[in-house]
Amino acid sequence: MPNAFNFAASPFDCLTQAEQRLVRDHVDVVYFPKDAVVLEVGAVPEHLFVLIKGRVTQFDADEVVTTYGPDDSFDGRGLVARKSSSRFVATEEVVAYALAHQAVNELIAANTTFGALLFSDLGHKLSAVSARHSGHELQALNLSRVDEAFVRHAYIVDAGTDIVTVVKLFQKERTTNVLVRDAVSEPPRLGIFTTNALQRAILSGRPLHELPVGDLTAWSLIAVRPSDQVGDALATMLQHHIHRVVVADGPVIHGVLEALDVFSFLSNHSMLIGMQITAATSIDALAEAAGQITGMIARQYRSGTRVGLIARMVQDLNGRLFERAWQLIAPPELVAHSCLIVMGSEGRGEQLLKTDQDNGLILRDGYTPPAELADICARFSDALTRFGYPPCPGGIMLSNPRWRMSAADFARTARQWLVMPDTESLMHLAIFMDAHTVSGDAHLLEEVRAALMGLSTDNELMLTRFAAAVELFGSQSGWWNRLLGDAGERLDLKKEGIFPLVHGVRSLALAHRVAATGTQPRIDALVAQGVLSPQMGTELVDSLYFFMGLRLKAGLDEMDRGQPVSGAVDVKALTTLDRDLLKDTLGVVKRFKAQLRHRFKLGAL
Repeated sequence: MPNAFNFAASPFDCLTQAEQRLVRDHVDVVYFPKDAVVLEVGAVPEHLFVLIKGRVTQFDADEVVTTYGPDDSFDGRGLVARKSSSRFVATEEVVAYALAHQAVNELIAANTTFGALLFSDLGHKLSAVSARHSGHELQALNLSRVDEAFVRHAYIVDAGTDIVTVVKLFQKERTTNVLVRDAVSEPPRLGIFTTNALQRAILSGRPLHELPVGDLTAWSLIAVRPSDQVGDALATMLQHHIHRVVVADGPVIHGVLEALDVFSFLSNHSMLIGMQITAATSIDALAEAAGQITGMIARQYRSGTRVGLIARMVQDLNGRLFERAWQLIAPPELVAHSCLIVMGSEGRGEQLLKTDQDNGLILRDGYTPPAELADICARFSDALTRFGYPPCPGGIMLSNPRWRMSAADFARTARQWLVMPDTESLMHLAIFMDAHTVSGDAHLLEEVRAALMGLSTDNELMLTRFAAAVELFGSQSGWWNRLLGDAGERLDLKKEGIFPLVHGVRSLALAHRVAATGTQPRIDALVAQGVLSPQMGTELVDSLYFFMGLRLKAGLDEMDRGQPVSGAVDVKALTTLDRDLLKDTLGVVKRFKAQLRHRFKLGAL
């Protein structure tokens, strides 16, 4: 009975102590020489194999399905089905644990998570992973620091200020309270005056323009420190029956934390940033709000929020941010007669960490823009750079005149991309297909897109060239070796997984006139039309969000180390569960690419 069994590896890391003892009591060590067949197609498996040393390759006919390395297990599905559907061959000398079939059955019956991770399809595996992490989000947010929440600016007035002046300040600054400083008292004191106290001021009968705010100020001020936990700040408010506390570090006042903002913080971080964006009256204020988005993403992800939900939050916040910046920079007439669009991952609603700008401006036909249009667009691009979105190396942004034109010119340009499909034209077509309106008249974009869709299905050769981009990156089997950690390589998930998936779906959407811009809505539409099977649609969505989650985690880790964000994944740092899921998801992409080759006759190019 081996004692060195690695219970930290998936799916065994979810077992209880009693279940671990069951494993120890029913496992043996076996050996297979190189090229030995471990399991043949149609064989009845009697053991679950867990590799200690060496590699085993799984074949369907002559095609390599996947390769297993140390801590990987197989063939769970065959064991449950009582029939192996693949051939498993030792491609190196193999030493493995062999866990008896009866013991595996008992574990499956006792532990649903173990069963899901062992033999379920991709969707059930990801659901099991999600369930294991649920319940931690609220706890994590409660433990966040006060200065990570929405601390409002503190407005301070002297105790002798009259009530009318204070009310004007309320209205101008959209606040419900001011701090009141009484420098005359000994020692000097600081209090707070709120809109609730305003009622008492009115009922006092004294002329408000003569009534000093200090007469109605609550001088028993309750404060918390910026480093205190949000949960403790909320407990302080409940203890003292108050709705807000001052955030101070000794004599330094940082602001005011309100109960409503705490509740919003605990329920949805993005709501607070959205409030700041809406209330912003300057680019400086917007930059402050934009600076909080990455922190919000990190906290949401690390507290267990689903990647798809985070992506929707980010799309909403970025849309508000860009719209507000455009409204502050562009004159109202220009805003009304144009359509500001974002493209690429931002347009699809799949951007997480900030990436290059991809945006453009569609002008209404017949509208004469202001003479300073170039300067206005340059200021907008500069504002986005300040917000943390670097300029696009290819110049796909408002500051480039090629990406600001009338609707008719945009439609004409799109037709040129279709009829002259060189590399640059196809790239621009792909980027524009993902366009999403963030400000102005959305009908302008819809008109151009409708014209584009009407022409695309009549050009099968163009569709084939367009779809062929899925073959640009990756190799047939090289990434299996990287998953096992050969040569310490890092895996570029964008090239190996995300791009072929996203562009393949985009190609099918273009061929079948699907107007949606997001990858998941496109998949849903293609499934509804019968272009994709429901199973393939589900697996593609699951795979996309898994890839996005891994890239996000890798990017956040790089930021923590002070390194540039590359999005590449260190395969050696993956858990056995993540590595198992990554094999499954890359396998989905491989099958999808085979379907695309057949649909678009890619081998004919």
